[in-house]
Amino acid sequence: MELKLPEKECLIGLSPMDDITDMPFRELCKEFGADVLITEFIASEALNRDAEKSLRKMRFSESQRPIGIQIFGADEGELLQCLEVVEEAKPDFIDINWGCPVRKVAGKGAGSGILQNIPKMLRITASMVKHAHLPVTVKTRIGYSADSMMITDFAEALQDTGIAALSIHGRTKTQMYSGTADWSMIGEVKNNPRMHIPIFGNGDITSATQAIDNKRRYGVDGILIGRGAIGNPWIFEQCRRVFNGEEEREVSVGERVEVCRRHLHAAIAFKGEHTAIFEMRKHYGAYFKGLPHFKAFRIPLVNSTNLDEMEEILDKVKAYYAGYNENILDKI
Repeated sequence: MELKLPEKECLIGLSPMDDITDMPFRELCKEFGADVLITEFIASEALNRDAEKSLRKMRFSESQRPIGIQIFGADEGELLQCLEVVEEAKPDFIDINWGCPVRKVAGKGAGSGILQNIPKMLRITASMVKHAHLPVTVKTRIGYSADSMMITDFAEALQDTGIAALSIHGRTKTQMYSGTADWSMIGEVKNNPRMHIPIFGNGDITSATQAIDNKRRYGVDGILIGRGAIGNPWIFEQCRRVFNGEEEREVSVGERVEVCRRHLHAAIAFKGEHTAIFEMRKHYGAYFKGLPHFKAFRIPLVNSTNLDEMEEILDKVKAYYAGYNENILDKI
């Protein structure tokens, strides 16, 4: 089944990250130019049990299209059963996660754990494509370990199952997120003349310059940005500017503060104050990465459990870096 995507020289999308790419964060990334969005990964078993948190992860707004819902699991029956629930949400496509390396997922044979059993991966993928009423895509890694980097061998077989697109993270399962992503193997898959589905590359993209360099070097149809987008939804806008021959724009501290504030309020509206304040702790350091003396603000932000206090700290961040009051640090 064909996947309908925007027609651009290179699509720039948001890579799914657990407890990061929730609805409020995706909304910001879309606002700043992400072409394609994918939800956090969702366990098929949890969807089949109607787990509230997992059902909430599937929610999205119409403005976020095209969007895919990503699911994971190791049991074919569970994965097939959850299709009905996923399709009721009406995403543009369903993405199968064959790439997550964390122990609680891969250790059960799901995510990149299935890269030790390629025949099973192909069988389940083919079954999902056969029974789904929406395009099915796959996200995976280049292999399980350094001595089994087989993506160039099984990418064609994945294509033959009928998937509509393939996203590849340039690391093995055993690498986790260490070392450097190997984009050369992603390029080999893309430049295989027998491959005709869109190929997305993923891994280590933290700037617009890296994105355009990897597009030109490896010829991928799209690039998924994961950790490089945390606290930096502007990266999608910057990528589009560079692709269009424009210069990247400087994002002021004031703008960072206000977008961070919007993110916080949207998260509270979506998840409730207690959960949102706790989960936003992952974002503060990234929003203000590289600012001198920011540790003095980050610690109170992370420790605060009160929205009013957080608002006050964000106001102080904005004032301090604007040079309005250099004595603010003494009052934190």
